[in-house]
Amino acid sequence: MKNILNLANYLTVSRIFAVPMIVVLLYFPSKATTILATVLFMLASLTDLLDGLVARRSGRVTTLGKFLDPLADKVLICSVLIMLVQLGWVPAWIAIVILCRELAVTGMRAVAAEKGDVIAADRFGKLKTVLQSFALVPLLLHYPYFGLNVEGIGMGILYAALVLTVFSGGNYLYGFYRNWLVGER
Repeated sequence: MKNILNLANYLTVSRIFAVPMIVVLLYFPSKATTILATVLFMLASLTDLLDGLVARRSGRVTTLGKFLDPLADKVLICSVLIMLVQLGWVPAWIAIVILCRELAVTGMRAVAAEKGDVIAADRFGKLKTVLQSFALVPLLLHYPYFGLNVEGIGMGILYAALVLTVFSGGNYLYGFYRNWLVGER
């Protein structure tokens, strides 16, 4: 139990706890609330970089951390995407594709876990999360700043993230098929 309760896992859980605050701020969209939501989102996203670094440096990489880290990413990204769809700032089909990928990969991880394996995020999955986060920052800001259309910038990055999202999901599912399902024949 002591190994589970470490700084890296606390950082991961803090990412999940940031979500309700971001959602509440987005229920009242204004320049002030979107700036606050963006700052909270950025801080939560930074914990994704820190938790892994802390876990590896302290030698406390845990099975719980390997499970919670991608879950926290999904909760954060998907919650923000759903709010942006609700506000009419992101097309619903983009959120649906991203959510379906996340559900498929999560389901695959559950099957692997039942077989005793933990599938940690690979480099494409990590890059996908980073690109999605970079896209969501200007989308959260939404309003023009200094004559700059931040929403357009965010949508451009989100389309690139969408391509990587589909690719990385296919990569996970192909690896899962190759490594686990083929062995059951």
